[in-house]
Amino acid sequence: MENLKKLLIISFICVTFSISNNYSQNKSFGIGIILGEPTGLSGKYWTSDISAFDFGLGYSFEKNTNLHLHGDYLFHIDGIIKTSERLSIYYGPGIRLKLREDNNSRLGVRGVLGGFWIPRGSIVDVFVEIAPVMDLVPSTKFSFDGGIGVRFFLN
Repeated sequence: MENLKKLLIISFICVTFSISNNYSQNKSFGIGIILGEPTGLSGKYWTSDISAFDFGLGYSFEKNTNLHLHGDYLFHIDGIIKTSERLSIYYGPGIRLKLREDNNSRLGVRGVLGGFWIPRGSIVDVFVEIAPVMDLVPSTKFSFDGGIGVRFFLN
């Protein structure tokens, strides 16, 4: 089971970095925090005006859980509310890995739905999201992730 954990972590990291390297020029990257399930770091990498990759690395409040990792591909819908600031709704598919102390680590798929606000002229976005999750390994289990957060964009 320990080897499976290492393999899953390495696979997750390799996929995340190989995807983001494909879109490395003239795009915007943000890093910040998320509070909820999980609580920890949140990142977002825009690949176009309407799509982005996001990831989370943090602590899960689920019993016996050490680490929570997730990655999503997001599609954004702007203009639902007319304003001079950017308000957007987003949705997309993703994956989640929870590493647990009791050798019962979980890997699953998730769908995320959320919204964010970028104040006019700001390098910050504030977001809220909810994500239903279907764990597939080692067995099926349905749960929810979700949180509120803020990210600072670096370029």
